[in-house]
Amino acid sequence: MLRSFFIALSQNKQMRAFSERSTLGRRMSSRFVAGMTLDEALKACEDLNRQGMAVTLDALGESVLSEEHARRTGRLYAQMIDAIAQRNLRANVSLKLTQMGMDVDPLLAEEVVGELVEQASRLGNFVRLDMEGSGYTEATVAMTERLFHKYGAAGTVLQAYLYRTEQDVERLLEQGIRIRLCKGAYKEPASLAFPEKADVDANYLKLAKRCITSGVFCGMATHDERIIEELKRFAIESKLPKTAFEFQMLYGVRRDLQRALVMEGWGVRVYLPFGPEWYPYFMRRLAERPANLIFLAKNFFRN
Repeated sequence: MLRSFFIALSQNKQMRAFSERSTLGRRMSSRFVAGMTLDEALKACEDLNRQGMAVTLDALGESVLSEEHARRTGRLYAQMIDAIAQRNLRANVSLKLTQMGMDVDPLLAEEVVGELVEQASRLGNFVRLDMEGSGYTEATVAMTERLFHKYGAAGTVLQAYLYRTEQDVERLLEQGIRIRLCKGAYKEPASLAFPEKADVDANYLKLAKRCITSGVFCGMATHDERIIEELKRFAIESKLPKTAFEFQMLYGVRRDLQRALVMEGWGVRVYLPFGPEWYPYFMRRLAERPANLIFLAKNFFRN
């Protein structure tokens, strides 16, 4: 019930406008959002690199409805890719197709994203096309394929709660395309997605084991300790090097676990979002784990 409530809030335009202008809202979001500016995000990235963690930078935003806004976002991402190279950071970038104009014109989005993938390829970097709701799944997978075969520096995200994901995993691995596997944070009908958490978890583990033994470098995005422990056990039993894949976790979530994995020699990449358009992302984090709300309240009043 709480999950549905927070997902509904993430789509509420009035609440979003109020919260993103609110000092209280920005303060609450700071646990999961690394500042409002690129400079703040780069400083957080440098700090995580010093702790032995790689980063994926994400300029928050989605559902862009004008070409000018899409191209402006593209220019920001070009700055991000340049800054990573100039500062020699262990980082790549993640983006959403709807923030690149997908809802304006799919050809516009592919043009903007294609320029970024070409730039990343030239600088030895990588662009991850984030996954959104199921209405964008096929378009995202297909665009990733086209950009990968054109430039080589593109990968995407697959969501284990969707029934179609097993086929998508095979489809992308066969081409050597890197996958970030997550459980999924959007509300989907039972006709498209497993409604029960136990089934999502089981599917995640099955697909994760397929990914990490494929020879394609993939990211296992989870904070579920049971799943993490099982993947570690499976990797060791399968005699996989710890460099065969990486764990991916969210900025501000289970920092203790992130540090512990690094100390054990596993690769960890932190998804580091920033920017003033933080509200939908923040609400989805609360939807994924409503206990985060209790944590935020305790720390707010403590401070």
